[in-house]
Amino acid sequence: MNRTTLSLLAGVTALAAVTGYASLSAPEAAGKDSAEAAAVLPVERTSLLCPSPSTSDLAETAYTSFTPVTKGTAGGGTAELSAAAGQSAEGADKSGTKADDKPVLTAKEPGKPVTGDASGADSPALIGTAEGKSAPGWTVQQTTEVTAGTGRGLQGVNCTAPDTEFWFPGASTATDRTDYVHLTNPDDSAAVVDIELYGKDGPLETTIPDGITVPPHSTEPVLLSTLVDEKQTNLTAHVNVRSGRVGAAVQALDDKLGGDWLAASADPAGSLVLPGIPEDATAVRLVAFTPGGSDADLKVQLASPSGLITPAGNETLHVKSRMTSAVDLGDLTRGEAGSLVLTPTDRSVPVVAALRVVRGKGADQETAFIPATRPVGTRATAAENTAKGTTLSLTAPTATAKVKVTASAGTEGGTEASRTYTIRKGTTQNVDLPAPEGLKGTYALTVETVSGGPVHGSRTLSAAQGSVPAFTVQTLPDDRGTVKVPQAEQDLSVLQE
Repeated sequence: MNRTTLSLLAGVTALAAVTGYASLSAPEAAGKDSAEAAAVLPVERTSLLCPSPSTSDLAETAYTSFTPVTKGTAGGGTAELSAAAGQSAEGADKSGTKADDKPVLTAKEPGKPVTGDASGADSPALIGTAEGKSAPGWTVQQTTEVTAGTGRGLQGVNCTAPDTEFWFPGASTATDRTDYVHLTNPDDSAAVVDIELYGKDGPLETTIPDGITVPPHSTEPVLLSTLVDEKQTNLTAHVNVRSGRVGAAVQALDDKLGGDWLAASADPAGSLVLPGIPEDATAVRLVAFTPGGSDADLKVQLASPSGLITPAGNETLHVKSRMTSAVDLGDLTRGEAGSLVLTPTDRSVPVVAALRVVRGKGADQETAFIPATRPVGTRATAAENTAKGTTLSLTAPTATAKVKVTASAGTEGGTEASRTYTIRKGTTQNVDLPAPEGLKGTYALTVETVSGGPVHGSRTLSAAQGSVPAFTVQTLPDDRGTVKVPQAEQDLSVLQE
């Protein structure tokens, strides 16, 4: 092994140990078990981006930061969220620099959630970094309550890690919808982003063919209806970053049905799980899209508490290549916990999908979105849970699984509590949550796969606004708090030039 090879291996190992954005898989080791060829280490740095919460003067926004305790971490750690450049907690500074460099939120040690808040239409987008023991699994929940006007209700989103590609099936340019794609750039150089829109008949021609420039450390909300002339109820938005990286989320506001954040779907895959449809959902719409060159035929099933059920009249869904398909499933759950499971009827074709879910009736309706999501995997976390109004939904679509759920200490007091549950194959369960003893304030829920699976999950927050059943749903993908790092087969310290 020459010096060039050694330097490359050392560089890869160092990169894997510090990045919070990707997981490196160990190479196969000839004649050895793969576990001996890689070490699983906690990430040492994580970045999260929170979009500007609302344009309403009536908006009240809460932020909750939480890092679960991770074995193998040592020493100190920090986690801070600050306003994007050109903005401050008091409002935008038109000079293009931060008006106030003071962090909006600084986290405590792992295992203890901390909260912050903002109000009004000038609340900024936030850029955050966690390092050391605060980095593995760092989660920030942004929840906004809007009491009146377009998008009234509860709007919640998990602040996201920067990336280079996002899929948003379920977006819209309909007359009664106001949908913004929020793009946030955490880096020192500008990012250039393309937004592609796909309707029922295929790609739509947009008004910005040369891309959107997002300046360093700043955010850019893009109103989808300004990108195309045609009004379409069901669209798929594709955010593709030409240079740099961004955080992206769609704020979908409806004149009559409230509004919420539409998070990105899981990467295109042949089979998808959309977990945690509320028991009392009055309308469920499935929106699906396949980006490849082949049509997809999907079997549609509901994972109920008793097993997989095929909804009458909607047994399958045909998704034409590069065309957005949508189907209304009505009151699919009918008073029981449920998750939607999509599988190929024949040949597997990669698909993205999301659900628009409505609760309530008449003038008292409220909307939320459930995108297809990755499994819980090793561990996933949902912050900002309350003693009442929190529902944790878990589904095991292909194999029975055992999961451990831990409720953290509260933001203002209490001690953590844990319980273990068995989720039977093909079922969805809304589990009875472990109650933190002496709970004060809000708390975090951490879900860990003990055996079996895979398990998919989501958390629903409910907070009635008079007769409006306001709610928001966040999925629970693996937090990617650890990485596999290739190990050198020799002790590099004893090698000579």
